[in-house]
Amino acid sequence: MRSVRRCSRTGCANPAVATLTYAYADSTAVVGPLATYSEPHSYDLCEEHALRLTAPRGWEVVRYQGEFAAPEPTVDDLTALAEAVREAGRADRPLEVRDLQRDLQTGNIRRGHLRVLPDPNED
Repeated sequence: MRSVRRCSRTGCANPAVATLTYAYADSTAVVGPLATYSEPHSYDLCEEHALRLTAPRGWEVVRYQGEFAAPEPTVDDLTALAEAVREAGRADRPLEVRDLQRDLQTGNIRRGHLRVLPDPNED
C-alpha cells in the first residue's frame, strides 16, 4: 500500500491532492491534480494550499478547474512487495557458496535477502 504523500509546504501535514510545477521559461505556475509519482522539481500541495497559491508579480497561475480529490488507495504496491519477498525467499533459489561461508563464519544466518543477526548481548 502506498504511503500518503504530504503537502510540501513547511509545517503542513495535510495529505497532498495537487501538484505544483513551475514553467520558468513561460513565467507560469501550474497547479494540477496530484502527479502519479513525486518529481524532484515539482511540489505536492494540500487542497488549501493548492487553492490559495499565488505567483510572483508578472507570473501567471494556471490552475486545474475541477475538484482536487485524494488518490484512491491501491494494492499494486503491496502486491509488488509481496511478490518480491516471495521471489527472494524461494527455496530453489541458488545461494552463493562464498556468501554462505562468510555468513557461517560471522554468525549471520541468511534466508534470501533477509538476515537474522545474533543477539549482541548473548555470549
